[in-house]
Amino acid sequence: MTGIRLSLALHGGGLSLPDGARIAVFAPTPDSDLSELPQDLCHVITGTKPDSDYFAALGYTCNTAPEGRYGASLVCLPRAKDRARALIAEAADVTDGPVIVDGLKTDGIESAMKACRKQADGVSGPINKAHGKLFWMDPAPELAGWRMGEPGEIEGGYVTAPGVFSADGIDPASQALADNLPETLGAHVIDLGAGWGYLTQRALERDSIRRIDAIEADHAALACARLNVTDPRAYLHWEDALRWRPETGADTVIMNPPFHTARKADPALGRAFIAAAAEMLKPSGQLWMVANRHLPYEQTLAGLFSDVSEAPGGDTRFKLLHARRPMRKKR
Repeated sequence: MTGIRLSLALHGGGLSLPDGARIAVFAPTPDSDLSELPQDLCHVITGTKPDSDYFAALGYTCNTAPEGRYGASLVCLPRAKDRARALIAEAADVTDGPVIVDGLKTDGIESAMKACRKQADGVSGPINKAHGKLFWMDPAPELAGWRMGEPGEIEGGYVTAPGVFSADGIDPASQALADNLPETLGAHVIDLGAGWGYLTQRALERDSIRRIDAIEADHAALACARLNVTDPRAYLHWEDALRWRPETGADTVIMNPPFHTARKADPALGRAFIAAAAEMLKPSGQLWMVANRHLPYEQTLAGLFSDVSEAPGGDTRFKLLHARRPMRKKR
């Protein structure tokens, strides 16, 4: 309900925006209502491809990083504390006027406001409405200590960045899948939700692969993947895994699909990945995936593939699933 809180702040709440100045909007999601802001002056900044596509379709200018200076900024607070602080610091760096922060109580907006008040005297608000808060700083303080660290090297020589999935080390579930993939995957492989490129790189140990498409929606993770995967057979795409499709059906899809929407477990996201994978494969294609053991994906797989089995290599935490021959729906 960003729009409601923005409306109250702008119409009697004490918040004013510089006339005609550009406004940076950091990390909005489709749930973020930006209708109180002049669309032609807004610059949406997000590294999440589905969110970027959503706002671009509405007519907003979108990019993955700020461009120049802004008269005001709006930070749509994510749940991850470190990322939230980094976004606020980034907004403060490029904004000459008010830095507005909006979020739900469950997103940690209260702790963010308390932290900002410790850093600056000019914190105004909050506007309390619809289970959330909105506050603003004018001027915003220097928040160098809140910025994200630089990309760094982890075990195995891989490069990761703070805030991406499995930034501190190789994900054990992904490693189990990579260790148990068969030698023959076919000539064309797709890594769906490729992250910083671990599964892609491990799959490329096979000389028989002629092309692998790595699909990742997180721009920061894909930037790391470009450093980790330099094999010319690999094609890396900043795309929504649920919407991207290959020109021709692939032999194999490999994936460790996400199963969280923010902090909440959401098996529907994994099911959507499975459905997307089935559409990307040729009729004789196969899917190899890893999932937390409690997630009920077998029924979804059985409805989309002719042959489904659990493969060796799992443990009490996760399972390896193998599905073959996607079933095409009759027209």
